[in-house]
Amino acid sequence: MNVDSESAHLSIGDVLNHLSNEFPDVTISKIRFLESQGLIAPERTPSGYRKFYESDLVRLRWILLQQKDNFLPLKVIKDRLHEHDRDGSPLPDADVGEQHDLHAATFFDEAPAISEPNALADADILAVEAPAKKQRRKTPQKKAASPISEKTSKSSRLRGEQMELDSKGDALTPEPEGNGLTRSEIADASGLTMEQVIEMEACGLIKPAGQMGSEGLFEDDALVIAALVAGFIENGAEPRHLRMYRNFAEREAQFYEQMVAGSQRQAGTESRIARRDKVVELASLGRSLRTVYLRRSLDEILRTNTFSEEGPKVLGESV
Repeated sequence: MNVDSESAHLSIGDVLNHLSNEFPDVTISKIRFLESQGLIAPERTPSGYRKFYESDLVRLRWILLQQKDNFLPLKVIKDRLHEHDRDGSPLPDADVGEQHDLHAATFFDEAPAISEPNALADADILAVEAPAKKQRRKTPQKKAASPISEKTSKSSRLRGEQMELDSKGDALTPEPEGNGLTRSEIADASGLTMEQVIEMEACGLIKPAGQMGSEGLFEDDALVIAALVAGFIENGAEPRHLRMYRNFAEREAQFYEQMVAGSQRQAGTESRIARRDKVVELASLGRSLRTVYLRRSLDEILRTNTFSEEGPKVLGESV
């Protein structure tokens, strides 16, 4: 399908149909995700529907090719698109070897082997990027067919996208808000079933940010959470086991709020930027402290081989 003139345009569904043969894993949620990260910017009708022109289609296909063939992180893709937008040059051809090396060096450094002393010393085992390491390729090549299910592939790829976003910037940089994802879109993009998404919502792991009729709409971070939950489920956990992460994050945020409020009373009124900088610093310290304690606990478990055979449990509850 071609867009024959500037007056003709495609809907997001038309774009999906146009790309699905070449990129079978692309979804409407994926296209929305790329838009939320500023890689594409389709026009909107007065009622809010997206209008894709030929140039949008070319740009989107180029982005998907860089991810599929060259394994480029979104940050590198975005930087190259910004160069293209700034000087009006053609979309850059990919130097596969150079770009793969950059991708590997920046995002996929291998963690030390478990058998080494302090095996986890240099691994940020709390980082979101950990589940995506299985995507590394030793040499630039086309992705080979895999027995892994399509849903598992979607979940892993989305976790990889979040890894790329989290690799730069402070811990509090907000994700751009999407236009609302339905439960079925979250299930499709993350690889979960509808029942698992509903269970996540019942456990409080995600919650709708708005409504469209009787349908709840979720922001983009719900999709990232769902992809991470899918990784835990692949390893035998259930959504209810993961409430401890939400509960701890909420308690940690309340602790930082109290600390910032206390420093304000001592130092007088601070600017909003100064308060934010202080919270960012505290969040970074907290993340590092959690990593040390978790690493120490896991090192002890690995040394003594005391893994429980009873499966995961919810803190404070019986399974």
